[in-house]
Amino acid sequence: MRRAYADTLLGQLHYAETGSGPALLLLHQTPRSYDEFRELQPLLARRHRVIAMDMLGFGLSATLPSPQTIEQYAAGAFALLDALKIPTASVLGHHTGAAVAVEMAAAHPERVGALVLSAPPWKPHHSGVDDVKTDADGNHLTQLWRLRQPYYPVDRPDLLDRFVRDALAPGVDPAEGHLACVRYRMEDRVGLVTARVLLIGASADPFSLPNVAILQEHLTAAASVEAAVIAGGTIPLMEHAAEEVAGLVDDFLD
Repeated sequence: MRRAYADTLLGQLHYAETGSGPALLLLHQTPRSYDEFRELQPLLARRHRVIAMDMLGFGLSATLPSPQTIEQYAAGAFALLDALKIPTASVLGHHTGAAVAVEMAAAHPERVGALVLSAPPWKPHHSGVDDVKTDADGNHLTQLWRLRQPYYPVDRPDLLDRFVRDALAPGVDPAEGHLACVRYRMEDRVGLVTARVLLIGASADPFSLPNVAILQEHLTAAASVEAAVIAGGTIPLMEHAAEEVAGLVDDFLD
């Protein structure tokens, strides 16, 4: 795997790349980074050139002032593709990344060959998860852990470690990506998607599981729509069920 920075008009964008073949761009949830795809990326690289980016405003990529928008994140994704001279790519997005993938396909359908929308949002409200204030005594560190802990596998504290590290990256506001999803009117954009779509749900993801059926109903212009639910899948689906996700994505893109 090769990690690098791309110079763009929006600032430097950090990404990891591996594999060869048709391009596949991976977009993470809030407030993660390319690291969310550590387990999945090498599996998908058996058949694709897989690029996992730190979206604009996250990880090691250029920072972004508040209020942030899904449209800005999508512009950052296209800026990376432009810098890498990739005219067309398939796009996989998880949670916030799924909203960004929808916006990419709606704004520039000629550049998105296929969409994989994992745990997509739909008219979300801000639940307060990841919304913490820095405390001089460091209480915000345990607060970040406890807010996410109910939605992570009980035997995988290592996944929470990785989440907290990304949430504390310099310049990252852990709650801002959720607020960007609240601001985004996906209901006005999803009907513009013409690519073929795979929807992936996680049975133990209370926030997004109902949205799989809703998106199926609203993707009215998509070339085709397929859906699958991973039993036992959780919010960190990309790490926790990488083999299952890779199997679904490979079958769909092939």
